[in-house]
Amino acid sequence: MLDVRDFFNATNPSRTLNVENAGDRELYIDFSAVRGGQIIQELKDNISFFSPNAPTCTLFTGHIGCGKSTELLRLKKELEEEGFHVIYFESDDDLEMADVDIGDVLLAIARRVSQSLESLQLAEPKGLKSILQGAAKILTTEIEFVGAEAEVAGMGASVNGDGEFSLSLGIGKLTAKAKNDSTLRDRLNNYLGPQKNKLVEAINTELLEPAIARLKQLGKVGLVVIVDNLDRIDNRPKAHGRPQQEYLFIDQSDCLKNLHCHLVYTMPLALKFSNQYGMLTQRFPEDPKVLPMVPVQFQDGQPCEEGLGLLRRMVLARAFPGMTDKDRFANLTQIFDSLESLDYLCCMSGGHVRDLLRILNAWIKKGGKTLPLKRSQLDDVIRSYRNEMTMHISDPEWELLRRVRQRKKVSGDDDYQTMISSRLVFEYRDRGESWFDVNPILLNSKELQA
Repeated sequence: MLDVRDFFNATNPSRTLNVENAGDRELYIDFSAVRGGQIIQELKDNISFFSPNAPTCTLFTGHIGCGKSTELLRLKKELEEEGFHVIYFESDDDLEMADVDIGDVLLAIARRVSQSLESLQLAEPKGLKSILQGAAKILTTEIEFVGAEAEVAGMGASVNGDGEFSLSLGIGKLTAKAKNDSTLRDRLNNYLGPQKNKLVEAINTELLEPAIARLKQLGKVGLVVIVDNLDRIDNRPKAHGRPQQEYLFIDQSDCLKNLHCHLVYTMPLALKFSNQYGMLTQRFPEDPKVLPMVPVQFQDGQPCEEGLGLLRRMVLARAFPGMTDKDRFANLTQIFDSLESLDYLCCMSGGHVRDLLRILNAWIKKGGKTLPLKRSQLDDVIRSYRNEMTMHISDPEWELLRRVRQRKKVSGDDDYQTMISSRLVFEYRDRGESWFDVNPILLNSKELQA
């Protein structure tokens, strides 16, 4: 008998699956067949087949919550199987996403690489150490980079009793202080900004290049750094007026792409619809890779049976992780009052993986700790979500939504910022072409029918 609490925990929308873990592999569903291409395979091939010995830089984007982190962890595993040393980290652990500068990103990468490769015992990075010491003086802090045993919470690194310099700890101490204090952050960025090219050079010559040479001596093919969650940076204007997303990914593109290792950055989807997108694509070697929604219907409104089938599999895998697909389907009525109720859940999610889990999680709560879940309970959850979403939609925005519903298109910065960033509109791919539709939760709104 399925335990309701276990099912509830398995559908936690905040959980990112890591296919390196056997338990998570049982829950993972490959949606590539309906997402318009083998995107992760393309990312892997670009690194491991076409350019294993030359640095690459790829931007990866999609709606927040569509499964990018899970796919990037799959990429990490597959590249490691090809012999690469892969460093994956979530940038919002290191950065204040409301105020990100290029120096912050470069230091975060340097810290994570140094932390991951400390066992290689590379030569002391004198240039990087000098930059950090200069920054510490600018901040007028008491940061010391050598000395007795010390520990920084959450940094996972220390300065040992031998007094050896730890680059990851030095950067960690510096950036931890700046992240939580906007004044210190401004001082740090004002200091690092004019030295960004020097910082890139020091990271390359004192950290990345020696590390890759040592890794190859140990039988590794190369080094890959995956920087996740940069797609979450705010788009508020910087002090000079440039929106933060454009500033980082366009104005500072040279610094992002000129590190001498393989790099994958997540990028805000908003940039794909910016009038600066053409400039962005000129700055990077190839266009950003986009992870779209899982289609629950085609552009003409006909059901997409393959997409619905994969979403069903995802839900049933959370309920019965140890079973075959056939046995899971046979036990469906333990969870839902009918297959139609499960399909309605999938359709109302619009193929947005995290939204599907959010709705399902709320449905389980609404079920009063008993199974099977009833369609009437799901209707209550959908009505509640619809009410919350529609409260903030203005009349001009309803007009834009009606236009998207009719034309299946989104155009212009304002349209995007209003609708897609609020999950009012989703993007899909069909044979390489994009199309858009309104979030299905809104479809029964009277304003959409006007």
